[in-house]
Amino acid sequence: MRTDELDYDLPAELIAQAPAEPRDASRLLVTVGRGERQTMSDRRFAELPSLLRAGDVLVRNDTRVIPARARFRKETGGRVELLFLERIVPAGESADDGPGGTERWEALARGRLRIGELLRSELAPGAFAVEVDERLGDGRWAVRQAAPVAEPLARLLDRYGETPLPPYIKAALADSERYQTTYARLPGSAAAPTAGLHFTPALDEALCAAGISIEHLTLHVGLATFRPVTVEVVEQHPLHEEPFVVDGAAWGRIAAARAASRRIVAVGTTMVRLLEELARTQLAAVQTSDSRITGRTGLLITPGHEFLAVDGLITNFHLPRTSLLALVMAFCGVEETRCVYAHAIAERYRFYSFGDAMLAWGREGA
Repeated sequence: MRTDELDYDLPAELIAQAPAEPRDASRLLVTVGRGERQTMSDRRFAELPSLLRAGDVLVRNDTRVIPARARFRKETGGRVELLFLERIVPAGESADDGPGGTERWEALARGRLRIGELLRSELAPGAFAVEVDERLGDGRWAVRQAAPVAEPLARLLDRYGETPLPPYIKAALADSERYQTTYARLPGSAAAPTAGLHFTPALDEALCAAGISIEHLTLHVGLATFRPVTVEVVEQHPLHEEPFVVDGAAWGRIAAARAASRRIVAVGTTMVRLLEELARTQLAAVQTSDSRITGRTGLLITPGHEFLAVDGLITNFHLPRTSLLALVMAFCGVEETRCVYAHAIAERYRFYSFGDAMLAWGREGA
């Protein structure tokens, strides 16, 4: 697939600057079928229980966004902004072991860095400092907590970091929880799984009352999700791996539902990637297992992908030239996705992280 096939024109005023209130008041564009049989309807997200059927399984990403953006000063006085992506765990250790001593993190930097430089937090220069340790490529650096280390870096980010809103959102959030799903549980993401922002506890109750099951898996959102495609051929895009944590019993229930021909509906492109990864590597997992499945996925889904685990997809509208849009095209069809996006623009849907959503079905899902 050529990367320019992921282009489309979007009026700037359709980029949502604030979330809908209440969350489930957002619009929902429902698309079914391929080619001449494709149909589209304009609905509201609150109608979701009536758009699914009893026995369907919604699978959501319960990762929690950390306040991953922090501002630092060099010893020369220059300013640097870091977006902390994840802790680098030494070989032979587990992330479950918890931090010990000086932590090492992968971070994106805005500003010039040199290996060995000391960076001190603008808000707490005496308590929060890191040393530039290694250039990792693609704008990524390894940084190490500078001694003395008073507390874990994640706790320092909780105190001195900021919610890492995408650059196209210009307005500050009055409540940082609006960039979290209502079911966010396990901290570790540098961006929200935005398809989940539309759910409310009341909507969850309505879904369960309609006989729709809800399962939660965890894929921490990082560079792979928001890095644009810069190569000419999409399949050559180097997708960075992102870590996942899966409850074995939850995966067993999902696999059993799939085997019973119940429809699996992924909430967000992150869940599509994780479910498809698991379907390829963990399909034989013991269904009653209480153990956790951990790992990393760099699965790049492009048109031609054979979907093994997902029948339906709920997702927001994505930026041009992103692997997320390529995934949607793989699931819905290339021309069908173009029709959906053209309809959304014509009908003035709101786009991107705080925007509206679409519900799509695969070839056999509807």
